[in-house]
Amino acid sequence: MDNDPIHKEFIAFIKALSSHLFSRLKIAGLNFELIKDFIVDLLLARRGAHTSLFIHLSILGMAIAVLITGGVLSSTSVISGSYPGIPANPLVASSTEGTAQIEVISSTITPLTVISEKPRDKIVEYEVVEGNTISSIAQEWGVSEESILWANDLTQNGKIKPGQKLDILPVSGVAHDVQSGDTIYSIAKKYRANAQAILDFPFNDVGDDFHLSTGQMLIIPDGTPPEKPKSIPTQYLARENIPVADLGSGKFGWPASGDLSQYFSWYHPAIDVSNLGGGPIHASDAGTVVVAGWPDSSGYGNRVEIDHGNGFRTLYAHLASIYVTPGRRVARGEVIGAMGSTGRSSGVHVHLEIRKDGVALNPLPLLGK
Repeated sequence: MDNDPIHKEFIAFIKALSSHLFSRLKIAGLNFELIKDFIVDLLLARRGAHTSLFIHLSILGMAIAVLITGGVLSSTSVISGSYPGIPANPLVASSTEGTAQIEVISSTITPLTVISEKPRDKIVEYEVVEGNTISSIAQEWGVSEESILWANDLTQNGKIKPGQKLDILPVSGVAHDVQSGDTIYSIAKKYRANAQAILDFPFNDVGDDFHLSTGQMLIIPDGTPPEKPKSIPTQYLARENIPVADLGSGKFGWPASGDLSQYFSWYHPAIDVSNLGGGPIHASDAGTVVVAGWPDSSGYGNRVEIDHGNGFRTLYAHLASIYVTPGRRVARGEVIGAMGSTGRSSGVHVHLEIRKDGVALNPLPLLGK
């Protein structure tokens, strides 16, 4: 067997083939190194100026290769008939009379369309259903609860019921109907909002000249409605010729506890005692109430005036509540109301005036410790 000439020739052939393949592989490796070095030098030239071009050409070449190979594979995959060991494609029509027919099968692909939610450009009317709350409606529409309350004139503790119609703004904030004389800046100030946000809201029809038309509706993003005017309580006005007994002692006590926030001056003929927590207001001396309420627009707001019957008269202003009526006689230290911030007031305090025969006096030297 070992002396078989055919066997010897076969072994010699294998050796020669191996030697040839090894030689070709070595030459191919050397050529690859040369090409690689050339490409690297080319890419490094001018600090990589050709790198972008090389990458683009490489991607283009791969794309062309994919198109060519993909087309071939697609064509062969739809040829009717079978191959050795491979069953015929049942989706392709069989050959007729021995002739292989090629039929292109187009599979129906339903495209996936992503529909983005269109931003709302106006106020919508929503009908309340069973189980709805202000909170759930606000979450459903993506606005704040306060925006729904403000738009529908509801209070925090207000109730809603099925079938009720609610206005829903496109964003959190308030809506404003432009009035004559309104400007972007005056509206922003009114609603404590950002003027730029009003301009940037895409559905507010405001031109480059910022011109506004009367009756035009604007959405004020993140705006808050101005405080409603403080209601004026029942006005108890002094009756004429109220008999005043000589009750006062001429010694005055402090009307409330708190800090001295403003002193007596020619433009402020009183002292102010402030207390953020409020508190009761006491009569500084005994006397008869001659004014109690909010009788005019002088800026005092709710006030009480007491005539002490000895030429002295005291005035207590900006009260939140009043507990006395005109004609009532009060003792020194008696509670006549509650501290507040009504009228022309910037904070919770009581404004105390002491007058002698109509002349304003500095209360500080007259008040006992």
